Amino acid sequence: MNMLQQLASQTPIWVWLLLAFLVTRGIAAMKPAQTSPQKLAIVPGLFAVWGAWSISHRFGASLIAWSEWLAGIATGAALAWLLLSRLKLTLDRSTGKLWRSADFSLLPLLLVTFLVKYAFEVAFAVSSTLTASAGFSAAYLLLTGGFTGVFVGKYCRYLASLRMDAAGKGLETAG
Repeated sequence: MNMLQQLASQTPIWVWLLLAFLVTRGIAAMKPAQTSPQKLAIVPGLFAVWGAWSISHRFGASLIAWSEWLAGIATGAALAWLLLSRLKLTLDRSTGKLWRSADFSLLPLLLVTFLVKYAFEVAFAVSSTLTASAGFSAAYLLLTGGFTGVFVGKYCRYLASLRMDAAGKGLETAG
């Protein structure tokens, strides 16, 4: 228990605020709702920024690190794209908002993503020599990139669904 208390007390407050925000987003996604493309971009944007900051802080301009992270993103995005092939968003012309169905996968996905990222960050904080371990660093970069990619892929699938819906109804789309 002492170790958990130490971890909790040494974790910056912004990490706990981020977790609370992600939990509220995951819970909100469990109900069908109207939303906007900007709101749908928040989670992938958050994980992309957090990942880019972590990599630049820990690995600097290392081409290998950035390549592994981007390979993870590409793989995760492709996986999400394939898994959401039946996804359909519709545009409410009167409000300009998107109608999305309930998403019960978001909360567990957010929690697993956060826990994986948090566990790696704790490991790096406890043993800074892990940064020099090619295998550990590759696992970190590919996994965290992969999870970020899942959110990016979901967002891209949402936009594609919106464009197909708009094209089918003769609506104009930005782009």
